[in-house]
Amino acid sequence: MAEMKSQRIIGKTRAAGFQIGVRRTLPIPAEEAWRLLTSPHGLSIWLGILEPRGLFEGASFRLSDGTSGEVRRLKPGSHLRLGWQPPGWPRSSTIQVRVLPKGVRCVVAFHQEQLPGAKQRVERGAFFRTALDQLEKLASPG
Repeated sequence: MAEMKSQRIIGKTRAAGFQIGVRRTLPIPAEEAWRLLTSPHGLSIWLGILEPRGLFEGASFRLSDGTSGEVRRLKPGSHLRLGWQPPGWPRSSTIQVRVLPKGVRCVVAFHQEQLPGAKQRVERGAFFRTALDQLEKLASPG
């Protein structure tokens, strides 16, 4: 009798379900990247339009598309962790954003876990790559 091997599904873990991570080195210092990411314009690129309340630990938010969430952890200049649930998703997923210093440049990393399935993993990966393209344009001189 042939032994059956379990097939590994790309992007799926036992603990966090489906997940995606996207990162990019930007040509600006970490402090500047953090200001960009958390500015109203920066937030509109990777998260959506927030109420004027802003970001702080414990803050809840609702975006124009009906997505709701809350800020679970915020360490200014370094990272934040959000609960994020669009309409129709069975549960909240977690988005983590990190800014990692790299000399006069920095790495901006997005990671999202507890996605409902492989399709959403692909969609969110494409979304974060597009967001990083836009953020890189804003960060690049000229």
